Amino acid sequence: MVLALKDKWIWDFWTYRDGDDYHIYFLQADNTLAHPDMRHRNVTQGHAVSKDLINWTHLGTTFAPAAPTAWDDWTTWTGSTLRDDTGLWHLFYTGTEHAEDGMKQRIGHATSTDGHNWTRVGNGLALDISGPDYEEYTPGHWHDRAFRDPWVMKNPSGDGWIMYMVARQPGTTEPNAGGTVGFATSPDLNSWTLQPPVYKGGMFGQMEVPQVFAVNGKWYMLFCTDGSHWSEAYKKFNPETPVRGSHYLMADDPQGPWEVAPGPFFDGAQGSRYAGKIVETDNGLVFMGFLHDAADGSFIGQVSDPIPVRVDADGLLHTELDKLPPGAKV
Repeated sequence: MVLALKDKWIWDFWTYRDGDDYHIYFLQADNTLAHPDMRHRNVTQGHAVSKDLINWTHLGTTFAPAAPTAWDDWTTWTGSTLRDDTGLWHLFYTGTEHAEDGMKQRIGHATSTDGHNWTRVGNGLALDISGPDYEEYTPGHWHDRAFRDPWVMKNPSGDGWIMYMVARQPGTTEPNAGGTVGFATSPDLNSWTLQPPVYKGGMFGQMEVPQVFAVNGKWYMLFCTDGSHWSEAYKKFNPETPVRGSHYLMADDPQGPWEVAPGPFFDGAQGSRYAGKIVETDNGLVFMGFLHDAADGSFIGQVSDPIPVRVDADGLLHTELDKLPPGAKV
């Protein structure tokens, strides 16, 4: 059964496996709002746990915007969750504030001893934009200051920790050529140094909710974007009709160089799944995404059941919808 709440819409999410338990953290908003687009500014984070990614136990709201006045007093959006070497849980998230009309995104940090009840580290602010490599808020060119969706992991190439995030490069003539994947490093998860982006290929306007993982020695960066954010360069690279969905970059090293995977969009259909995640299970890789639009165009706001994923001889990823059980809803 899909992950759903009868009184709330669910959208962007991230997972963390702790032993036999899969934890899922997700953005949620009351579905009594006048329009689904209002969910972005009326958001909290929910939490559920599962043994099989299908049957979920909901644990309720786990995180919410800070009380005014604070840098994250309006929204606490997408991020990632992990545990450090001592067992302490860490949540990295996106925040915006009322004083800036929510236009400037920053990255926050909270910790927990149980993975559900969180305490901000200091005032919560972990990382902000600095330096010449990241685009500031530029009204008329792009709709916000993109600096969000932190994906944090242990550095597989050395000491410390690394972070990837949605960002944009300044100075592009075509707005849809400005999307980048930013990068930061930390020795201890508390002190972060912003580095140059690890990808600025000029292919998309934004590359949302990046997720980095390795399979058989090859590195992958899953991301999602809307068909309206395909650049002219990517339209030439991939001549299929632009779609909303999830695709990925490939590299031999987690710090790149990264290249867009060739061929069709990994999981793209206008109105279908979005903000996908790859989850490693004992039975192989699966893919999950939040269900965006129904056939009639109405917003769904649920998370799909897992879909098996195959890696071919060239290292390319494929969803295997034919391996789903009869009647499965994805």
